[in-house]
Amino acid sequence: MSSEGPFEGASGAGSAGTPDPPAPKTPEPSGVDLARVALRAAKEQARARGDAAQQKKQARRGGLRSGARSDGRDPLPLGSAINRLITERGWETPAAVGGVMGRWPQIVGDDLANHCVPQRYDEDERVLTVQCDSTAWATQLRLMAPQLVARLNEDLGHGTVRLIKVLGPGGPAQRFGPLRAPGSTGPGDTYG
Repeated sequence: MSSEGPFEGASGAGSAGTPDPPAPKTPEPSGVDLARVALRAAKEQARARGDAAQQKKQARRGGLRSGARSDGRDPLPLGSAINRLITERGWETPAAVGGVMGRWPQIVGDDLANHCVPQRYDEDERVLTVQCDSTAWATQLRLMAPQLVARLNEDLGHGTVRLIKVLGPGGPAQRFGPLRAPGSTGPGDTYG
């Protein structure tokens, strides 16, 4: 026999002749640990079932309520609350025109939007006032006004805008004094 012991040849030596490191021992979960894990999983499942049931119950009865029956005090989503306020106050047309003022470049085009800016909307007379930065752009907008009114009414509803009032550029403030000619409106009389 050789000088090796009976188990030395099968000792688990690697191909390079070094022994494998011992595998770390993981403790087996005890009964208490298993119970904690099972309890945590059961709580999460119950919470998920409860949340789903609560959402289904709120959806069935029409959302959150302040009491046993729905009334005007119930909480509303923000969009619904704003739409309700606009309807109650009769602000549909001004809100729609305000949206047009926000989308002005998309409606009239970038060239015109760079030189002509909507200033105000008179709901009673249904007149949209637009200020231009030069007389040339004011003239261009006056020529395009019928097509622009038709486009706005198509977007907002028939009859929302009856007329577009075009303003030329504002001149410097008029100064009155001894060096002014009587009846002269100053440098502002060449605009418009």
